This record gives sequence, structure tokens and C-alpha cells, in this order.
Amino acid sequence: MTDAFYERGGGEGQYVATELTRGPWDPGSQHAGPPSALLGREIERLDGSDGFQVGRIVFEILRPVPIGEVRVESRVIRPGKKVQLVEASLSNESGELMRATAWLLRTEELELPDRAVRDDAPPPGPDEGRTPEFFPTGQDVGYHTAMEWKAVAGAFLEAGPATVWMRMRGALVAGEKPSALQRALVAADVGNGISAVLDWREYVFINVDLTIHFERMPEGEWVCVDAVTRPRPSGIGTAESVISDRQGRIGRAAQSLLIAAR
Repeated sequence: MTDAFYERGGGEGQYVATELTRGPWDPGSQHAGPPSALLGREIERLDGSDGFQVGRIVFEILRPVPIGEVRVESRVIRPGKKVQLVEASLSNESGELMRATAWLLRTEELELPDRAVRDDAPPPGPDEGRTPEFFPTGQDVGYHTAMEWKAVAGAFLEAGPATVWMRMRGALVAGEKPSALQRALVAADVGNGISAVLDWREYVFINVDLTIHFERMPEGEWVCVDAVTRPRPSGIGTAESVISDRQGRIGRAAQSLLIAAR
């Protein structure tokens, strides 16, 4: 079996998801992390994106993404020399499955006063963490096995806030080295899973979206997600995460949660 989340398909923009994309809720559906990273990769490939960085990206999860062949395409909505608004879409024969919109911001080296730049201390590193126990999915292969996990606080079977480092064990697309953006996106969707405060055997808490604000791109292979989940009796909740690398904070992520009894 390939160690990549996706293999190239038969046409332009076509990819075939492997079992490594499998999520915890449905054995036939992908975790949102890999298709988010695939959409991010498509955005990076747009003409004119050199010299720009994703400042904010929003993923709308329109329906479950089946494990199988998918197609991605992208376009520039608002071109510009300093800012660009772009979008990407992921679909299959049944229609659109996920959509991403992103603001690309021009990067430029600036001299800023020391008092203006706040560098939060990084969390304890992955070498200080432990391999957490993943809640049972009933599957031997999936997203949970495709990622390396190191928890420094909480995670999965421990209800409450959690801080977990993650590293891809293989490629996003077979034969390619993942970019910094792809490494961040494949990890950022785990906030509601690692910081669950409800028993997964009694409740589902599925996110319908994912919004990430980037201050900078991560350095290195490890990405840390420091998350908290806040459910409400209305059946609606949020999960909020700080995203870091070994040098410190790189941005933040938020998810809207649909909560229901099983």
C-alpha cells in the first residue's frame, strides 16, 4: 500500500484517495484534513501566487468526502499585486464536496520595532510528548495511522483541552514532498477530535467548516495543535486551536460543530 494520502488519477486535477485518508466517523469517508491539504495544494499551484502567503483560508465541508477519485480545480476571484482572493473546489461524480476560499497576502521583509512583535513561547516539543491512545475506529488503517502523534497535554480519551504534535508519515500526493502549507492544513482539522469533552460513544461532534488564520508558515515537519472544545445544549459548539511549530505560534484555527446524540 502507498504511504501517500492520494495518488494521481487519470486526468488533469484528478486524484485517487487511499485508505490513509479514512476518518473516524465513517469507514467510507475521508477525514477533512487530507482534502483540505489537497485544496491548499491546488491554491499554491495557481499562476501568480509566488511571493504571496495564505493569510486566511476557509473550508466549507458541503458533504462527506468518499474515499475514491476526486477532482480539484481553482481560480482567482480577485486578482491584485498586494492581495488576492482565490477559491478551490473538490468534487466527484456526485457534485461538489468541499470548497475553500483564501486571501493571499503579499510577503515583504519589514523592519518592525521589537515591541510590536510578540513571539509566544512554543509548547513542549514532540520529544517531550507521549503517543496517545486513539479512540477506537474499528479500522486498522486510516488518518489515525497516517499521522505520527505526540501528546503533551490531554488528547482523545482524556476529556478536555489538549495539546498534540502531529507529523505526516508519508506524502500528501505520491512522489511529492509536502509543502509547509500542506503540513499545516492536514493537521489543523483535528481540534474537535483531540479536545473532545463529550463521550464519543454517546455523541457525535462533527465540524461543518474550518477557518485558519496564518501569521507565518510552519518550519519543519511537526505541527502542534493546542485545542479546546466548547459544546452548548443547543446542539451547536465550537472548537478553537492555536497552531504552532517548534519556534512558536504560527496561527489559529476555528471549527463550527454540529453536536447530536448517537
